[in-house]
Amino acid sequence: MMSYPEELLGLQNADGGWSYHRGGSWTEPTCYAVLALAASGMGDAPQVRNGAQWLRRCQRPDGGLAPRQSVVESTWLTALALLLPPALAAGSVDRKRAAEWVLAQSGRESGWVNRLRLWMLGVQTEVEVQFDGWPWYPGAAAWVGPTALSILALTKYGRQDHGADEKGRVAEGRAYLLARRCRDGGWNHGSTKALGYDSDSYPETTGLALLALAGSEGDEISQGIARGEQHLAGCRSSEAANWLRLGLMAHGRRPVAPALKPAHGTTMEAALAALADAAQQGRNLFLET
Repeated sequence: MMSYPEELLGLQNADGGWSYHRGGSWTEPTCYAVLALAASGMGDAPQVRNGAQWLRRCQRPDGGLAPRQSVVESTWLTALALLLPPALAAGSVDRKRAAEWVLAQSGRESGWVNRLRLWMLGVQTEVEVQFDGWPWYPGAAAWVGPTALSILALTKYGRQDHGADEKGRVAEGRAYLLARRCRDGGWNHGSTKALGYDSDSYPETTGLALLALAGSEGDEISQGIARGEQHLAGCRSSEAANWLRLGLMAHGRRPVAPALKPAHGTTMEAALAALADAAQQGRNLFLET
């Protein structure tokens, strides 16, 4: 049976990028495939460098990255490119401009115009204090997924390049995640209530939030870890299970991987499995340089 890195190499397109399953290349699966192969010790392989060079063609004049070469607008995917090892920077994306783009983004609800509009309408916000998260697309509301990945990206970039500009922004992002915890201790995509009822957390977003909150302590984190362990015990999704493994390992846990194999042979499934296995061996590229 092929290993996950071997499977990823077999899924690479001729142009150097990766698709979600079959077809044209996209930025998200390419970033995860390159990161997973690098975490598996294949950072010097020509296929990995070809993937990093493919990403350069998705960087836009504003410094951000688009979902694929045919798309004009930069999106949250820019954060993923900052997670790649700096050794792959030659011939790949301009990391400084990408970091500046990520730092410039915030959720629509963070702006004073939107807050004034809500006050004038008499709308009560979900939490008393609004913290600054990140949206999927510029000008949209903030969500847990892009906020967690932007925190990881800027934290890693700051360690590599000794920058200080990102520290306050990362702290705001972490506060956003803690404010968006569900009542059961975990996280969903961002709304703690729906139609007046408490929302339940999801496995994949709980794992991702825990990963972004690595190094944090307190009762809120302990409750999140406990909920993550509960999710993992009953998880039936390969992607979700591996996000949970990554998140729990970031807090010193040694979770037992469930007997789940990627069901659909997708790039994302193989990449996340490879990343979680590498972290189990002591190399978590979400948290290391």
